[in-house]
Amino acid sequence: MIGRALFGAALALVLSASAHAAEKLTVYSAGPADLIETLAKGFTDKTGTPVEVFQGTTGKVMARIEAEAANPIVDVVISASWDSASDFSERGWLVDYASPNAEKVPAFLKTRNAVAQGVSALGIAWNPKSGTPRPTDWADLAKPEYKDAVTMPDPAQSGATFELVAALEGRTGDWSLFESLAKNGMATGGANAAALTPVLQGAKAAVFGAVDYISLAGKAKGESIEVIFPASGTVIAPRPMMIMTWSKQQDAAKAFIDYVLSDEGQKAVAAVYLMPAREDAKADRALIGDLKLLPIDTKKVYGARKELLAGFAKAAGK
Repeated sequence: MIGRALFGAALALVLSASAHAAEKLTVYSAGPADLIETLAKGFTDKTGTPVEVFQGTTGKVMARIEAEAANPIVDVVISASWDSASDFSERGWLVDYASPNAEKVPAFLKTRNAVAQGVSALGIAWNPKSGTPRPTDWADLAKPEYKDAVTMPDPAQSGATFELVAALEGRTGDWSLFESLAKNGMATGGANAAALTPVLQGAKAAVFGAVDYISLAGKAKGESIEVIFPASGTVIAPRPMMIMTWSKQQDAAKAFIDYVLSDEGQKAVAAVYLMPAREDAKADRALIGDLKLLPIDTKKVYGARKELLAGFAKAAGK
């Protein structure tokens, strides 16, 4: 009897553990790491559903999804590039879902199967201690005062930088701005952090096309950095959240989207200096309405990605 009782208890524990594992929600998210960790903890505290997180650059997140194509496990994906949502939607990988908390998310930040978690914008990240004059527009960084003092993320590695390059090239109709920057010694390479680090360290003066929230967070911590949104305009980078069709936890996935778009979730987004997706949410930073946005046809732009990157490489002397 005791043996049967012990066996029964052990079986119950195994079944309980299996059920618990089955309820786990898997989220793959582009940075910042502290944001997804905060959201995962908050969601678990609210619902009791455990969340397993993989955090990395958008490139690493997409590579992992492709690598797991034969046996996909991710339930929710949060990317730093809206192109990911367009691509996944065309492949038929996304679940249609309209969160009730998305009612106050502007129409251009949501589709039938994706909604922004938050939004970043690109600007000039300038070190006030660099001894250079404060820039106000993109072309300022091609002036002699910034000779060999400017960095830029590689548009082949940063989706947001690629869209900025496409928008600026489209506005001018030529590559003269980037040719001037290259002649002035602008260094291009790596993703966003690689471009920002030498500016924070004082080795360079400014980043052309810096993702704003990283620099704003640095400034809040006392770093010598200022974010300047050029008068001629810039681009924004909405961060889409998507539920995958193969998810076996679609109810939990929908609840997670609801949570991120709740008052608590949007407060967490604002706390890392991203713009909240909901227009009624507050943030201690410039919001979309404060910026002049450059027009960009993302579908057309990404359709000509190879040609645009080749044009940039030639203009930058790469």
